[in-house]
Amino acid sequence: MITIIAATNRPNSNTLKVAKYYQSQLKEKGNPAHLFSLEHLPADVLNTDMYGKRSDAFQEIQNMINKTDKFIFIMPEYNGSYPGVLKVLIDACNFPDSFYDKKAALVGISSGKYGNIRGVDHFTGVCHYIHLNILPLRLHIPNIKAELDAEGNLNQPDTVKFTNEQIEKFIKF
Repeated sequence: MITIIAATNRPNSNTLKVAKYYQSQLKEKGNPAHLFSLEHLPADVLNTDMYGKRSDAFQEIQNMINKTDKFIFIMPEYNGSYPGVLKVLIDACNFPDSFYDKKAALVGISSGKYGNIRGVDHFTGVCHYIHLNILPLRLHIPNIKAELDAEGNLNQPDTVKFTNEQIEKFIKF
């Protein structure tokens, strides 16, 4: 199973729009994917699901993570890195079996001009630690507001080309 993680808890985010774009592109290529937005983490996850505790609400998320073979993380830039809520997800999941020897593609987005380069690098280090194998083609999409049309589709030819290339490589990965 492929799961796309929209790695922010901000409602109606551009991150979620890009995640939905990836989901539609995978479906068109015959590879349906589950989409999980971190806005759907339990509100009290820090108090109920850390350090071996498990709520019923998070257990459903844990089950989804366990069933997933491949992940696509769409990560916005927050303060020069990735959102802390993504680290909370990783920390709340069972270690090491949640991500060990599974595969992932990483996509950084930002409203600025660097496409979350540092955040993707920071998260790559976390992925290496948890033995999550990363597709070498990591994308960085800057100026995300200019990249999305009114329907939430990527519309810049170079970005569409590179996302298609990443998706094709990810399917074969």
